[in-house]
Amino acid sequence: MSHMPALEATTLPADAVEVGRIADAWGIKGWFKVMAFSSDPEALFAAKEWFLLPAEKGAKQFTGTVLLPVKQARVHSDTIVATSPVVEDRNTAEALRGARVFVAREHFPKTDDGEYYWVDLLGLSVVNREGVALGVVRDLLSTGPQTVLILGYEQDGKEQERLIPFVDAYVDSVDLPGKTIVADWQADY
Repeated sequence: MSHMPALEATTLPADAVEVGRIADAWGIKGWFKVMAFSSDPEALFAAKEWFLLPAEKGAKQFTGTVLLPVKQARVHSDTIVATSPVVEDRNTAEALRGARVFVAREHFPKTDDGEYYWVDLLGLSVVNREGVALGVVRDLLSTGPQTVLILGYEQDGKEQERLIPFVDAYVDSVDLPGKTIVADWQADY
């Protein structure tokens, strides 16, 4: 028995950003848990519609992109829970398990000066004040009070990693249009 909710097929917006995935059903009333990729999941709360893609692994309950209208999303202890008008019970919520959640960029709340979304930093080139290339942002890591940039670079033909705390003491500037971060950091740190 498939309990897949009646979700409208749609196309993924060009500016869609993957923000998390649906982890599991929560409770019996059709709520579901969401695992957010960022420590700052405001886009999940701000968007009234999420775009879902099927899970990369495991059973596919749907194909293509579907639109999930969101009635409410909120933090519950250390997880995010959400509810949709089209997901009425636990079985239906379970059918969404593993689905990848995307939000259109236009639905992201505006950031303050000096604040950036993680997705915007991925792929940026990092150079130091002397113009030496330090690597490309591959990932970010939240270590509680601060975020750390994980840079990938090549040395002697091998892929290496470099960690730089994303704090004012080390990061001079972030140029999103220019896709560059300038850091006060030496290649041999």
